[in-house]
Amino acid sequence: MATTISSVPFKDTAEKAAKLQEIIAEHKGKPGALIPVLQKAQEVYGYLPIEVEQKIAEGLDISIEKVYEVVTFYAQFALDPKGEYDISVCLGTACYVKGAGEIFDKLKQKLGIGDGGCTPDGKFSLSSCRCVGACGLAPVVMINGDVYGRLLPDDVDGILAKYSA
Repeated sequence: MATTISSVPFKDTAEKAAKLQEIIAEHKGKPGALIPVLQKAQEVYGYLPIEVEQKIAEGLDISIEKVYEVVTFYAQFALDPKGEYDISVCLGTACYVKGAGEIFDKLKQKLGIGDGGCTPDGKFSLSSCRCVGACGLAPVVMINGDVYGRLLPDDVDGILAKYSA
């Protein structure tokens, strides 16, 4: 089984672990329990690291391979943590034609992470998306829901500086 290794180490807490055990106990033995358990576990942790997948597999008496298969099949599940500031770059047609690819490349270079990555300090995560419905503002970047439009690669430093203070 191939899995990605996050640059941000997994940190569990007693509170989160107890909540996960409650979720597993609530669904154990019920048909179709895996997806609701994964959804609720992701609400607790923000993503589904291998350590959480293992606890779910053990708790529901199913293989880790089955858990991983479901997690990687459905787009709603995340294997990597999100940063304090989650940056999403629209690479839909209008944004891409107007230079979103160059903006995305500049963000990857400045942050030192790739698509789906998170900086080692947990401050920033970066992902691409296909359309945010703001084509008139192309190219568009969203950071925790804040929309930045009509951008140029030279705007990246100033935008990151707002979140680095």
